[in-house]
Amino acid sequence: MPSITEFYAINRPVPFKNVQVNVDNCFFVDPHAVRLSQPAEPYASEAVECMDSFLREVTACVFEGSPESLQRAETLLQQFAEPWETRLGLATSGFAGHGGAHDVGTWILDTLTSDAEALVRVGILRHLEYLPLFVHGVDRDITSDITTRLIFGALARFTEDMLLQYPELSTAPHEIKTFKKQVWNAAALEWDIEEFTLPVANGKALVLVPDSWVRKTLLMSATRFFETSALSFAQLAGAVVTDDGKLLKTPKDKLVGRPGLERGRNTNLRLTLQAFENEEDLLRQFTLFVASRLEPNQVRARAA
Repeated sequence: MPSITEFYAINRPVPFKNVQVNVDNCFFVDPHAVRLSQPAEPYASEAVECMDSFLREVTACVFEGSPESLQRAETLLQQFAEPWETRLGLATSGFAGHGGAHDVGTWILDTLTSDAEALVRVGILRHLEYLPLFVHGVDRDITSDITTRLIFGALARFTEDMLLQYPELSTAPHEIKTFKKQVWNAAALEWDIEEFTLPVANGKALVLVPDSWVRKTLLMSATRFFETSALSFAQLAGAVVTDDGKLLKTPKDKLVGRPGLERGRNTNLRLTLQAFENEEDLLRQFTLFVASRLEPNQVRARAA
């Protein structure tokens, strides 16, 4: 199967993820990677504003709690059409593999109005990349699909820019067409429709994604959060001071599986709220931890 550069006979480096054009690719758009690319990536600020404004609107509706506001939140969450244009992700594990965007939106809202409602009410569920830490079923696939649809406008404008920089994308026999696509309007706080000129590959629109926005795994996953920030908090909470003044902590591998410390999003949620009551922000600590593990040439995270 040809990659994008092979398909279009591009013989120079490209700033977009060079995926295969005819099949799904096991790569995913990572919302935290998008955030970290500021200000180096010119389309990142627009993308981040779309992600943040959407989550603010949804959580504001949940916080208000009226039937009308909850209906609005559900409607907003049910508009994530399958993002096949990027050729990223696996259809079987994305929206299509989970009953469609309508069902996914409903069970995300169910979590936000039940298990994770306390996070909404205390105001620490600020970023889209936090959802996989607490919402069951939201992993790299669903996170990528949601992110792609929210930042579609930025991706499409990036693609239009690539058409100018790489004329091979539109040189015969290849073609470009104008498409009407759904986008999140961060100013109006509504889903909207915009027209974009995009390359066509095998009869389908092709949307390019900045290489730094794409990963095999999420920087912020439920497992990584549990094994680092959550367990570190549990360690300190159960630590004792010895007679000689040393802090004695139980090793993390000995803590896992104890009552209340089972692996999973429920534990992540409970420990995050427990830490918040002790005036500790585990999400901020986790953000800093992720930043500390980045390669030297990557953009450092900004603490929320």
